Amino acid sequence: MMDISRRGFLTAAGIAAGATFAKMPVAEASTKTVLHARTRQIEVDGKAATRYGVEQADGTFGLFLNPGEQFNVRLVNELADSTLVHWHGMDEPWQQDGVPYLSAFPIAPGESADYLYDPKPSGTRWMHSHFGLQEQNLLAAPLIIRDKAAMQEDAQEVVLLLEDFSWTSPEEIFANLRKPKKMMSMGSSSDKEVGPDLNDVEFDAFLANDRTLDDPEVVAVEKGGRVRLRIINASASSNYTIDLGALEGTLIAVDGNPIEPLSGKTFPLAIAQRADIMVTLPSDGSAAAVLAHCEGRKMRSGIILAPKGATVAKIATMTDSEGPEIGLAQELQLRAAAPLAAKKTQRRIPVHLTGSMSSYIWNMPIEGQGGMPAVVSEQQRVEITMTNETPMSHPMHLHGHSFQVVEINGTKISGAMRDTIMMPPKAQVTVALDTTNPGLWAFHCHNLYHLAAGMFSTMAYRQIPKST
Repeated sequence: MMDISRRGFLTAAGIAAGATFAKMPVAEASTKTVLHARTRQIEVDGKAATRYGVEQADGTFGLFLNPGEQFNVRLVNELADSTLVHWHGMDEPWQQDGVPYLSAFPIAPGESADYLYDPKPSGTRWMHSHFGLQEQNLLAAPLIIRDKAAMQEDAQEVVLLLEDFSWTSPEEIFANLRKPKKMMSMGSSSDKEVGPDLNDVEFDAFLANDRTLDDPEVVAVEKGGRVRLRIINASASSNYTIDLGALEGTLIAVDGNPIEPLSGKTFPLAIAQRADIMVTLPSDGSAAAVLAHCEGRKMRSGIILAPKGATVAKIATMTDSEGPEIGLAQELQLRAAAPLAAKKTQRRIPVHLTGSMSSYIWNMPIEGQGGMPAVVSEQQRVEITMTNETPMSHPMHLHGHSFQVVEINGTKISGAMRDTIMMPPKAQVTVALDTTNPGLWAFHCHNLYHLAAGMFSTMAYRQIPKST
């Protein structure tokens, strides 16, 4: 098992009547895992950078739970600012979801909050700040809920957390995005929308487990051994293509949820999505790289899997060509290993993704009404159809639920179970879910700057349980 310490990585609408914030459950401190939101030092391109992180007192980065273990956590805020952490991909009680002012109040500096629930579903999840723009300051970490099958695999577990990095503060990045932009004349009497761009932000580096390819993490593996890669796109505003190079990989889960195995060498990974890929190392004992090529950029990051004695060659950060555009071609091939049971759809909800790069205002009117939640009742089969009317992609995330992709651009499929779906420009995707987790849930684009500029809404149950 790899060292999972931080050093190991380096070597909406109003709340329904009667609903209130939860009083966090209290358990004995000795049974809790204490997570610390704190500042830390990393090195990027030979320069020191102070950023945020979530780690345990012993340096363990994030949280790894084995079968039967409870999510029993105390989050201590050691930052100078308030914060709140979202447990991404979990079906937790809504008051413990970690969305400021929606599910709970932010945690003030020096204060803490307790969380206690049954951690489900299992799989590759992650945690990140949902307060302001802190996610861009790298306040994110793995949240791995292992199941019995994963524990019994004859495979080494390797976690790969991808992040985008800038020397510019998130607040300045956002302010620059909001500045008025010149319109491009297209030879007509009226100017047109600024042309589509695969990335909003010119980042200075892309990190894999906090490191660039100039000084990558080298993970010790066995010659000819099997490795389960748990890859998390924790970037604020960047999509990637995972490139296994000489290795052949088998995609076995997306967003933590098992799929029918899909073999390949490259796999798209949108913001906030996860991919579990099984690989077998070369029998000759040579090293292998796992790379992430940024969409629309001649930059990449990654890690090296190296058996003892293997030669580790230098890999260039810059490439000759830009990373490919992330679309839905591979999504059409995915099939859930455990799809939703056949059931009549009882509620259909249209969502239109709107906005423009020129004004940098993004919206997601639901049923034609801006600012209104998607209203559901408990124990319904719900279908949400999202239509992207913009020239930008939007990775759409629904809190507290997993959904199944059931239609892409008019093609019906029994697709993957996910919590985040990529919405390329002009695409239409329908997802289905069962409303079995009452609450008031965030529903938003996971591009941090699109979210901050307005692409945020909620899904609200008609009857929301009161806190106890």
